[in-house]
Amino acid sequence: MTGTDKAPLPENIAVHQQSKVLELSYANSKNYKLSFEFLRVWSPSAEVRGHGIGQETLQTGKRDVIITNIEQVGHYAIKPIFSDGHDSGIYSWDYLYEMCLNYDEMWQDYLDRVKSAGVDRDAPMIKESASSCGH
Repeated sequence: MTGTDKAPLPENIAVHQQSKVLELSYANSKNYKLSFEFLRVWSPSAEVRGHGIGQETLQTGKRDVIITNIEQVGHYAIKPIFSDGHDSGIYSWDYLYEMCLNYDEMWQDYLDRVKSAGVDRDAPMIKESASSCGH
């Protein structure tokens, strides 16, 4: 998509709890399935992406996360509420469509980052302590 292209709006969004996928149906008769884990690790939130280049937080331990609710945000996005408490990612229609079109590459990029970090994809995330000054 170029900067002037607008993503099509999904005609239907279905949450499949058992298979843990979000299914998006578009007018071009294309259906895309995005796993909950994929959506969670690629959340557009500051908690995941940081506030700039190099501030991203690699997400792990998200294979079993589920979407407990989805809220509509205006006419431009949705906000999934995840079972791990994450609820700050606002997924625009453009970002969701980009995720649909680039799923394989984005998923491989995530797996490569996990591998290069030397962490287990299923290991719980390590929380940074609030104070690192030794008090």
